[in-house]
This record gives sequence, structure tokens and C-alpha cells, in this order.
Amino acid sequence: MEGEGNKENAELVTEMVEVIEKMGSYVGFGMTQRKECLNLVRRLKLLVPLLEEIRELVSDEALSCLLNLRNALFAAKKLLKNCNSGSKIYLALESEAVRSRFHGVYEKLNQALNEMPYDKLGISEEVREQVELMHTQLNRAKRRTETQDMELAMDMMVVFSKNDDRSADGAIIERLAKKLDLHTVADIKTETTAVKKLVKTRTVHNPEIIQQVKDLLEKFKQIVGIEESGILDYSVSLTSLERSKSLLIPHEFLCPITLEIMTDPVIIATGQTYERQSIQKWLNSGHKTCPKTGQTLNHLILAPNFALRNLILHWCEKNNFDLPIKDACDGPDPSSFALIEEISSLIQNLYSSQMDVKREAIFRIRTLSKENPDSRVLIADGGGIPPLVRLLSYKDFEIQEHTVTALLNLSLDEANKRLIAGEGAIPSIIEVLQNGTEEARENSAAALFSLSILDENKVLVGSLNGIPPLVDLLCTGTTRGKKDAATALFNLVLDPANKSRAVKAGIIPALLRLLEDKNLGMVDEALSILLLIASHPEGRNEIGKLSVIQNLVEIVRDGTPKNKECATAVLLELGSNSSSCLLAALQYGVYDYLIEITKSGTSRAQRKANSLLHLMSKCEHIPFVSPKS
Repeated sequence: MEGEGNKENAELVTEMVEVIEKMGSYVGFGMTQRKECLNLVRRLKLLVPLLEEIRELVSDEALSCLLNLRNALFAAKKLLKNCNSGSKIYLALESEAVRSRFHGVYEKLNQALNEMPYDKLGISEEVREQVELMHTQLNRAKRRTETQDMELAMDMMVVFSKNDDRSADGAIIERLAKKLDLHTVADIKTETTAVKKLVKTRTVHNPEIIQQVKDLLEKFKQIVGIEESGILDYSVSLTSLERSKSLLIPHEFLCPITLEIMTDPVIIATGQTYERQSIQKWLNSGHKTCPKTGQTLNHLILAPNFALRNLILHWCEKNNFDLPIKDACDGPDPSSFALIEEISSLIQNLYSSQMDVKREAIFRIRTLSKENPDSRVLIADGGGIPPLVRLLSYKDFEIQEHTVTALLNLSLDEANKRLIAGEGAIPSIIEVLQNGTEEARENSAAALFSLSILDENKVLVGSLNGIPPLVDLLCTGTTRGKKDAATALFNLVLDPANKSRAVKAGIIPALLRLLEDKNLGMVDEALSILLLIASHPEGRNEIGKLSVIQNLVEIVRDGTPKNKECATAVLLELGSNSSSCLLAALQYGVYDYLIEITKSGTSRAQRKANSLLHLMSKCEHIPFVSPKS
């Protein structure tokens, strides 16, 4: 019997060590969970010396402890596997639920380690210290709301709720794509497979979430340049169709973007070859990277690959294969030369002494930079940004309006954000925000949002006193102006110093008015900003002076499911730092509303409500309030 016990323990230990090694091999974690995943893998590796020491021990007690630890490890493996190969978009949308699963795994591991009879098992002091280290780290692992997560949540909200078709939203989509590592053709194809699997397995029961995943994937697909229709048609596998069509065609003859045989192969700066039309569309979309390798391109020249083209033609002749008919040409599109010449002429006209010529040039640059992403690069490369920045200070409202809008459009290109700020545009944009026309003020706010995607520009806008005029626009602007101001302010108060500046500028009363005006449809935006402000001591102090708590409780009671979710999150943030906020919320009757949310709210709202109720039950200064019957 003892030999059988030894064998059973040894097999169990071997299985667990293999599970830990398998988890260590995962490398595809999404940005939203990468830190958590890597920390968990690192902690689990501390268990291997313990397992090796107890491999040969024989006792029912040891076996029972090992089985509990095994169950915890398999729960960890399932979670890490999902984060490694699951849909990155879905994992981002449900990031808080995923974090809850991490903490469930931590609890299981802690429980298994707590039950381990170390003294009876004869564990060495060195190994015991390693296990204690892991135990301590697991105990310290708490829920986190990092700046990156909050920024991601706001971007998601803007993408799904903002009814503004201006091209400035492209900046948010681009940022989301980079945050989620979904900015190459290979990334998108992998994500498509993961989304198909998500739908097919029916593990998600909320159709709204599934539709949001599909919608965002389509937006990413457009940015990358994939134009196949029906990429999410789950009845037919696009990849399978493409493979079957090209089964007999040599792999090197296929364009990496379309997976179709190339008729006009060209070489880009990285040495990779693509079909001319496909890579040109990619570049025209504003990309400066190689779709296959992700490397930044040193130049955008497309060199014909005559050698490969001859090989393709020879293969087609030998195999009686007809090349598809395309509008191919042996050189760059002649229209690109015309565009370069036009932009060069327009930039020269910006320096003209004739007002009509100058005004017409600005308006044309505004139009080109909105409609054609490639024009944004050409205008910047042609030296168009410095004269535009200088024209912001021109005492002509129409010129100011066209100029600030042109700079907004140009700022959608990542490299241009630094160029525009480096030319000293931000003080002038703030000046237009304060004194310009209605449209100029709105587009100035949008420009500050676009520029402040870069952290150094967040600091710059705040230090140059750009927050007070944004708060003023939030109070007095049109609906579109208020939304532009809210988006910019959210971005700016991600910087800690700007939280204090926003409070001093009166952002909390402004947000309170947005919460009270339900017709604006900006409750979620206001609550998202309020959540950031509530994380700052000055913000919490100011909130305590106003009737914010009452408004939050009313939203928890009467708002939409998303409103309730956001309001509960703000109350939890406030209550975590102030028992007086908890008491005030209870006096307004929040307890019963939270109980209702735990039963019928969104999944995130339920978690927040449960956390808030738990916080109330632990607070000694607050008497227990039982729910009404």
C-alpha cells in the first residue's frame, strides 16, 4: 500500500509541476491582463520546490492537501489559458469580471496553502520561506484600478456611446487598437478566430456584449485595412475559404494581407513583399508600419518586385492559371504626385500676403487632412505645421476656426501630435478655446483631447491653464461642445496634478449639472470623470460639500443599467475613503437600491454593489441597516 501511495503522490506532483510549466509557456496575454497574468505565473513558480520536496511523502493528510492545491492550479490554468488565447476585446470589456476571477484563484491558492501541514511534512526552512513569500504576495494582491484601465474604460464608452461622426473618433480607435495589441493584419486574424470561438461556444449569454465585440472588431479591421465582407459570418470560415482557393498556389506568391496571388508585387522598406493595391490602402490609412512584422517603415517607397512577378507569371503559364484582372500599374499611382504638388503649393500659399489666398489654402488643407490620412503625413513632411500654428493667433475668426480644425485633423497622426505640440500650438489652441467661434471652441477641445493622448501633452495642457476653459465649455457649450470638453477633461485628469486643477476650476459643480440634466445623455461621461476626481483627496473634500451623494443615490435608483453601474462605482470609491459618504448614502436610502442591483444589475454593477454593501457592513461608525421587507 505504501508503494501505491508513493506512486499516487509522485504522479500528482508531476502533474502539478507540468501544469505550472504549461502556464509559464503562455505568451499571448492581452494588455489589460498582462501584468496580472505574469505576476500569477511568477508566484506559481515558487511552488515547484515545495512540490518536489513532498513528492515522496505518504499520508492521507498530504494527499488531501495536494488535491486541494491541484484544484487551485487547474483553476489558475483555465484562467490564464483564457487570457492567453481568448478574445482581447471581450477580455477588455469584461476586465473587472476577469480581475474577480483572478482573486477567486488567489483565494483558492491561499486556502490550499493554509491547510498544508508544513511541520508534519518536514519541509525545509528554505522552501518554507519561498512558500511564505508566495503566501504574502497573494494576500497583498488586491483589486486595482490603474490609470490604464480607467483610460481604456473611457475609450470604450466613447466608442460605443458617442453619436459624433467626426474623424477625431479615429484617434480613440487607433489608441484602443494599440492598447489591445490589435493593430496588424496577423493580430486581427487571430482575434477574429477568438471571437468566432467565443460565439460558437456560447459562453457569453449577454447579446449586447457580443455585439459590442463584433462592432469594435469591425472598426479595428477597417483601420488595419482588411476589407473582406462577412469577416464575422460564423456559418462559413473565411480562413478555410481562402486556404481552399489558394491550396495549390506557392505560399510566397500570396499577398500577406489578402492571401490572394499577387499580380503587382512590390517591396516595402522592411523587405517584405505585398500586392501593390493592398499595401497602398494600408499606407493611405495612415499606417507607417509593416503589416507582417509591425516594424516602423523608414520610408513609404514601393519598389516593384520584378523577380517575383516573373516567377508568378512563369508558374501561371505552366499551370494554366489565369491571374485575376486588377487595375495594376508598374509604378506609383500618378495621383499621388499630383497630391504632393498640390500640398506643396498650399503650404506656400499659407505664407501669402493676400488674405483670400491664405484663407483658401487653410480651408483646402482642412479638407484634405480630414478626408485623406496620407495627406496628414504629406502636410507635416512638407512643413505645413509651423505656419498653421502661427495662423492660430491671427485676428480673424474664420481663419482661426479653419486652422484649429486642420490641426485637429493633422493630430490624428501619432507622429504629428508631438510636432504640433513642439511648435508651441497648445497655448494658441487654448486661446481659441477661450475666445473663438462656437465651432472653433468645440474643435479646440477636440484637438486638446487628441494631443493629450500623449502623457507629456497632458502635463503641458494642464500647466498652461487649459483646464478652466474646458470646464467653461462643459458648462456653457452646445451638446457637441459639452461632449468634446468632457472627453478632453477625462483624458487630462488621468494626470494626478490635473485632478487638483480641475477641482479648482469648478469641475464638480459642472459635472453635477450634467448629472441633473438627463436630456443631454451625458450621465455616464460625467460619472466616469467623477470617478477619477473622487480618487483625489481634494476631489473627495469638494464632493463632500455638495449634494453629489444624493444625486448618485438617485441615479442608482432610477438610472439606466449603465448609469447605475457607474454611479455605484463612484459611491464605492468615495465610501472606501470616507465613512461619512457611506452614512450619507445610507440616509438617502441607497441600501435597498444596492440590494436590488445585486439581483438585477449588470455584472459589473452587481460586483460593485456587493463590494459597497460589504464595506458598509465592516464600518464600525455606521449602524447596520436591514433591507426593507
